[in-house]
Amino acid sequence: MKIICVAGTRPEAIKMAPVILELKKNPDFDVRVLATAQHRQMLDQVFAVFNIIPDIDLDIMQPNQSLPILTARLLIKLDEVLQIEKPDVVLAQGDTTTVMTVALACFYLRIPFGHIEAGLRTWDMENPFPEEMNRVIAGRLAKWHFAPTPSSRDNLLKENVPAEKVWVTGNTVIDALHSVSAKNLPLDLPLDETKRLILVTAHRRENFGQPYREICRAVKHIADNNPDVQILYPVHPNPNIQAIAYKLLDKHPQIILCPPLDYLPFVAAMQRAHIILSDSGGVQEEAPALAKPVLVLRCETERPEAVEAGVVKLVGPNFDAIVRECQLLLDDDSAYRAVARGVSPYGDGKAADRIHQVLREYASQCD
Repeated sequence: MKIICVAGTRPEAIKMAPVILELKKNPDFDVRVLATAQHRQMLDQVFAVFNIIPDIDLDIMQPNQSLPILTARLLIKLDEVLQIEKPDVVLAQGDTTTVMTVALACFYLRIPFGHIEAGLRTWDMENPFPEEMNRVIAGRLAKWHFAPTPSSRDNLLKENVPAEKVWVTGNTVIDALHSVSAKNLPLDLPLDETKRLILVTAHRRENFGQPYREICRAVKHIADNNPDVQILYPVHPNPNIQAIAYKLLDKHPQIILCPPLDYLPFVAAMQRAHIILSDSGGVQEEAPALAKPVLVLRCETERPEAVEAGVVKLVGPNFDAIVRECQLLLDDDSAYRAVARGVSPYGDGKAADRIHQVLREYASQCD
């Protein structure tokens, strides 16, 4: 059986890598890796960590391309590739434009599509934008829905997805994290070991403009008022982020701005961090497994499990909320311990194996 596994961004590569490696163990599967390269450099370095070489590379990335242009170019190139490759199954993960267009291209060509990390919902098409729309469309078109949690499964059932098409597998990001976090990971940055480290990641489209300025203002305020704190912020290359970050935060003696970290150094940074401020979806899943408190710089989250478990808190791009909740964690040991409990609602590191079993059963039925 021929399976094409698609990834376009760094988070997709991280979450698809365990699935690709697991499926490649099966001698009955012809596994092909397709990179759309929606994020070029960040995608390449993750694949290198897991020794994965794409068989097909669309090299779709262009500076500042709009969502309509990106979508159109992806759909045309994916259609060409899928018609040549003629796969029996296509798999993709998450909620990017890559995933949405893969699902649509497969639908047009009547190729069975499996959606990994299915069922995440905020029920708000504006938050996150455009990811909520992307995953809703992928969910309408998928044959297999690999949901990371029971609540994700329940979301799909509310949308009338048949229960027999949904499998709760856990999240493959935990598989990837388990495979690397036990190693002595490099973090070649001038960190002060005597200070508590706050790790910041912020790049989401819905935070562009004034919300992002509020985030930066809060980060600077925290640094100004806590001399025992050092802040590490790997800045996303998007010009909407980079220009403001360097204007507002550069040259501060307690703030280190650097380019985006490769996957292994970023895991090392999470391990080293005392607190994490982030608008990233993946960080909401990874950090609780490492017993790190996360303040989420978003108003909504499609990952409510960690919030409900009390190990993640939504603060939004709000200066007062960010400062208040971060200061509480810095000042109150009991409040900190209540959040830094190492509780992970996102799986046991065996999601890729469960996905493999579903596809192996499907292959046996096709024989």
